[in-house]
Amino acid sequence: MRIAVLSDVHANLEALTTALERADALGAEHVVCLGDVVGYGPSPSEVVEIIRERADLVVLGNHDAAVATGEEIEVLPKDGQVAARKHREMLSDDDLAWLASLPLTSERFGATFAHAGPSHPEMWPRIETFGDAREQFTAFGTDLCFVGHSHKPAILSETLGVFRVRPGHRFLIDVGSVGQPRDHDPRLSFALWDTEEGTVGHVRAHYDHAMTERRIAKLGLPPSLGDRLRRGV
Repeated sequence: MRIAVLSDVHANLEALTTALERADALGAEHVVCLGDVVGYGPSPSEVVEIIRERADLVVLGNHDAAVATGEEIEVLPKDGQVAARKHREMLSDDDLAWLASLPLTSERFGATFAHAGPSHPEMWPRIETFGDAREQFTAFGTDLCFVGHSHKPAILSETLGVFRVRPGHRFLIDVGSVGQPRDHDPRLSFALWDTEEGTVGHVRAHYDHAMTERRIAKLGLPPSLGDRLRRGV
């Protein structure tokens, strides 16, 4: 069974449709979304509709929580605050209620899923040091835990010297971002997990970021949100 694990779509319709087309072409049978469905981008309603239809499992991201409740918007980056308030106006009450209902973490298909990390998920932890990672490994009991939030794809093993996913080891896997990559590579990123082979690989693909940038400008969102898509930051 192949599972596409997406994260940080951030209301980027062009990136999401391309990612799902690529996942389908690669034989993905299920789709999991690790949150931040909304925030930053120009197409919150369309993206929420697609994720609600296509994803078998969705967990809550920090931008989702801010948009759904209107709380803690001020802790987001300045351009993210503008987008979050705009998204609250654009989304239906039903969509806002759906976002608010999402769980912080979930376990399915024999793996753990969280937006930022399974330890204190409500704090949206950053996994930047060995100590950060060690704390996260203590918070899940499965072999694999998929996360997003950093917008930077990465694979981290609990075993030193193990650099690719294979049976017999435990891993934290950051799937990267579909809608706003930040590893200086503007191509969208998601993870493809083959449960039978026990492998996970990152998939990168180009999408029409110029169209997304035009939508951002038309909506009156900060130009920085479009500029960063071209630079992958």
